[in-house]
Amino acid sequence: MKLLFTPVSVLAGLLAAFAGKKAFERLWGMIDEEEPPSPTHREVTLPKLTAALLIEGAIFRLVKGLTEHGARRAFATVTGSWPGEERPQSQ
Repeated sequence: MKLLFTPVSVLAGLLAAFAGKKAFERLWGMIDEEEPPSPTHREVTLPKLTAALLIEGAIFRLVKGLTEHGARRAFATVTGSWPGEERPQSQ
């Protein structure tokens, strides 16, 4: 089943990246009028760069996680098999 889920996972990842980027751009637009700072920009303050990277990372991880979980739920609904672990392992 894992092999059958691979293309679904790749497509979900691409959609998540696109949606995460758009969500970050929209949120950053509410914070600042300038484009989001990048590590490649020379003239950017560390606090502003740090804030942008933290927000971008959090949004990306949230969107990616929710998209991946949704793709797995849809796959399980269609195939009857969950492509992954049932629950977190206890420590």
